[in-house]
Amino acid sequence: MTKELYVGNLPQEAGEEDLKRLFSVAGTVTSVHIITDPESGSSKGCAYVRMATVEDAREAIESLNEALMGNRIITVSEARPQQRKTAPAGARNVKHRNTGRFPGGKK
Repeated sequence: MTKELYVGNLPQEAGEEDLKRLFSVAGTVTSVHIITDPESGSSKGCAYVRMATVEDAREAIESLNEALMGNRIITVSEARPQQRKTAPAGARNVKHRNTGRFPGGKK
């Protein structure tokens, strides 16, 4: 279990202070990061909340998952590490030869 939580289905108007206030019922909040669109700056409706202890994080999941925030039912779960984007195993270390010909075309 980690201290980092993923919060989904947030209302557009939810701010960092709103999340700190809400999650403080479960324990000490050490950081809040709302995910925003890089171009518009508007919320994407999700955030990461870091709690001080694993116990606080566990309590937050138990008490706040499917809680009502504004006009939305939020989801709270353990944050998962981001998956690294890599090429499929067969595509790695492949050398491409540019022969100028297309398969099935005129030679």
